[in-house]
Amino acid sequence: MNVLIVCHSGYQHTQQVADAIGIGAKLALEDAAISQSIMFKSADQVSLDDLRSADVLIFGSPVYMGGLAWQLKKLIDSTSKLWMAGELEGKIGGVFATYGGYGGAGGGVEQTLIALHANFLEHGMLVCGFPRQLTGYAHAGIHWGLAVRTGNEEGMPDGVDDASLMAARAYGEHVVETALRFQH
Repeated sequence: MNVLIVCHSGYQHTQQVADAIGIGAKLALEDAAISQSIMFKSADQVSLDDLRSADVLIFGSPVYMGGLAWQLKKLIDSTSKLWMAGELEGKIGGVFATYGGYGGAGGGVEQTLIALHANFLEHGMLVCGFPRQLTGYAHAGIHWGLAVRTGNEEGMPDGVDDASLMAARAYGEHVVETALRFQH
């Protein structure tokens, strides 16, 4: 199974979360004892062939002004050729976002996750949210996906805490376990 984790990471927080998702994905693949490939790419390095060859796509973005990073949007906009040919149909997708927000606000994290889901659904993909039963839901889960707060109450970068990384590992494992269910 080929898993492709794609993100843009301005402060490297989103990359930290992507790395933890990869650890969870690897655990699920090792448990299934199947051949595996987990590839990490930044949004500006992904080719259409990378997307074609993946069985599982997990996209992540920091939240900028209530939306996703332009680097990820540019990648998504370049996939119209894949959409026309239906080349991503039936693949499994997962989404995550990192956000600061001011005070207790989410800074647009739900909108960012929904936008990523919408693009996957447009391609005919099957998308995975973050079920309430997963480890870390109370800390970094939201039904749309993984939402990791990386800013303090003043909206300044604060980093990724251990509870969020644990939630990220659980989410990576969940997305791959879902994909494995569809392989049989």
